[in-house]
Amino acid sequence: MLDQETIRTFIRVAETESFSRAASSLHKTPAAISYRIKTLEEQVGTQLFLRTTRSVSLTLAGQHLLEHCRQWLNWLDAMPDELQQINAGVERQVNIVINNLLYQPQTTADLLTWLHQQFPFTRFQISRQVYMGVWDSLLYDDFQLAIGVTGSESLSNNISLLPLGDVSWQFVVAQSHPLASHPAPVLSDDMLRRYPAINIEDTSRTLTRRVAWLLSGQKEIKVPDLSTKLACHLSGLGVGFLPERLCRPYVESGALVARSVVNPRQPSPLSIAWKNAGSGKVVSEIADVFKQKSALVSGFLRRVDRPAEY
Repeated sequence: MLDQETIRTFIRVAETESFSRAASSLHKTPAAISYRIKTLEEQVGTQLFLRTTRSVSLTLAGQHLLEHCRQWLNWLDAMPDELQQINAGVERQVNIVINNLLYQPQTTADLLTWLHQQFPFTRFQISRQVYMGVWDSLLYDDFQLAIGVTGSESLSNNISLLPLGDVSWQFVVAQSHPLASHPAPVLSDDMLRRYPAINIEDTSRTLTRRVAWLLSGQKEIKVPDLSTKLACHLSGLGVGFLPERLCRPYVESGALVARSVVNPRQPSPLSIAWKNAGSGKVVSEIADVFKQKSALVSGFLRRVDRPAEY
């Protein structure tokens, strides 16, 4: 019913709104074009074109078919190369989850651009998650690779791990905040719990969620991402820990003040993790890019302290 010639004919008539113009561009006679379209309408059992003495236009059904015909034609044209890629062990779909601590829009775009150039027939999806939400996506959702899972040991025998290094934390307050000029050299928990803790909520749905830092009896304000958390710190809304590399420029400029606390937050080890089953050349290439510490992913790695050695 819908062989390639029929699809191309239908698309050309729809685009030119004329049997004669379509016939001329396809080097056919108008009668041959008209017959093919009429036969197609009989086969699908509905009218696809409204005909006048001067032009033809698509019916609603024809508009729907045109959208799908363009998709089918693109797929048919690409199919030989796509099949060769599949036989070569290249995945058709790769879903990647990235830890909120490492996420960089430009670096993500650069990585996707490179991947599309290397594997033009693979579809890609990126998700950004927080804390155990990264592991959750890898273990329980349809994600093949995670950039920045927490820890340096795998939570499953079916998942390979590549340590990246640690994220170091700094307790900071706004320059105008009362704690910025408090005379105590080390701030106690009693001093800190008077002010709200700014936290990003763990996005895990299956694994146990973690709370980054919160004292007993302390008010918590939850925000969706690091940019909002940083803005809340800068405005003096609350207190808490930020990645040391993220807040360093603001500390150096005086916009934020770093303070010592009784219970500092320990560094957080992060890793690349990927599923062994179902992974192919794309996942392997991404892992290699991180092993080589390529400039392609330097935006992610700049958030990591004490990078792992391979």
